[in-house]
Amino acid sequence: MQILQGDAARHALSRNFSEIPVPESVLARNEQLYGERLTPEQVVERILADVKVRGDEALLDWTQKVDGFRPTLKVSDEDIAAAEIDPELHAAIRLAIRRVTDFYQKQPAHGWIDHGPGGALGQLVRPLSRVGVYVPGGLAPLISTLIHTAVPALVAGVPEIIVTTPPNRDGQIHPAIVVAARELGISQVFRVGGAQAIAALAYGTESIPRVDKVAGPGNLFVVIAKKLVFGQVGIESLPGPTETLVIADDSASPRYVAADLLAQAEHLGAEPVLVSTSRQLLTQVQAEIGGQLEALPEPNRSWARDSIQSRMKIVLASDLTEALELSNLYAPEHLCLLTRDPWSLLGGVRRAGGVFVGEASMEALGDYVAGPSHVMPTGGTARFMSPVNVRDFQTIISIVGVNAAELAQIGPAATVLARAEGLEAHARAIESRLSEQD
Repeated sequence: MQILQGDAARHALSRNFSEIPVPESVLARNEQLYGERLTPEQVVERILADVKVRGDEALLDWTQKVDGFRPTLKVSDEDIAAAEIDPELHAAIRLAIRRVTDFYQKQPAHGWIDHGPGGALGQLVRPLSRVGVYVPGGLAPLISTLIHTAVPALVAGVPEIIVTTPPNRDGQIHPAIVVAARELGISQVFRVGGAQAIAALAYGTESIPRVDKVAGPGNLFVVIAKKLVFGQVGIESLPGPTETLVIADDSASPRYVAADLLAQAEHLGAEPVLVSTSRQLLTQVQAEIGGQLEALPEPNRSWARDSIQSRMKIVLASDLTEALELSNLYAPEHLCLLTRDPWSLLGGVRRAGGVFVGEASMEALGDYVAGPSHVMPTGGTARFMSPVNVRDFQTIISIVGVNAAELAQIGPAATVLARAEGLEAHARAIESRLSEQD
């Protein structure tokens, strides 16, 4: 694999924000399902419009069309109470919930009011009333996504959480997702996925109540649906394929670096990136990846091989300062620091969803039990977005309580600004109070 340097590396790590090309396989499947070569966006537009009008019946019809069956939408209270899983998995779910909860309880979540001589200014912080959490479940039950999305909302004080997740061919969802929902105190879990689930959360149906915000990753159709309903409902982000950038120097273990890159590469569409100051390490890691790749079971091996062969980037940096510069240019979802003194690099990190410091802090741990949510900005959006956090599920209300003395001090400046903007009624509203003080 080619080792990139200098301008070639900068070009490779500069994000191209053009539309993601639609695979031929998706267009072919759309033609098979709908009799036309519809784009994913055209399909999603039809689904959204139909669910908005026909509610539950549209959900079932689209699930039948796309997945081949009509599920019972709501998981009953009896099914939630009866769900059982392996005790070791159950304990792991409880540990993850506890650690993620502990992490977010440290995030400041309260408003403030400053009562000074001029009156009061401040902010009220209020939780959203109802949040929808989408949990992918097509290839595997993403139990951790439910935990890492719902827990910040619960800590924020959201009183009602609605979970939607695609069922399997038997019309059921994995019992581990049901158990995780039960441990979180969530009782509204629905067997529906895809764009139709996002439509239900955004518009509401007979069975699924409308929410204030939809959170959680999904496939191309889910992401497009979230994009199209934004404005009628809030969204936390538009999560795309996952990515990890590893910065490593000559002290790093090639085995660990390869393992961390492959942990991301086994996600469909993932982009692993390695930036190192050691050419020897780059060569060793490539050899190590080959060996570890062959040891993976299928289909993980095929998924990882596709990511490595199609999207992996290997960069030789002149020093760690350049390595950080390249990382900030790329703005990775995950940044792993495997260097002799990783903590010394933290001050130079400007753009990343999450930073994983040192060999014991592998990103894979962060996907489950470290503490911060693994729902992080992808596709370079770490330039302006943050990981899912408590604030995603709250609103801030500004408070203005100016007294008469303060009004006399600042009111005249406000009237000048109002008239400069051509808003005479604004100016007169202020002056009406000022005149009473004369």
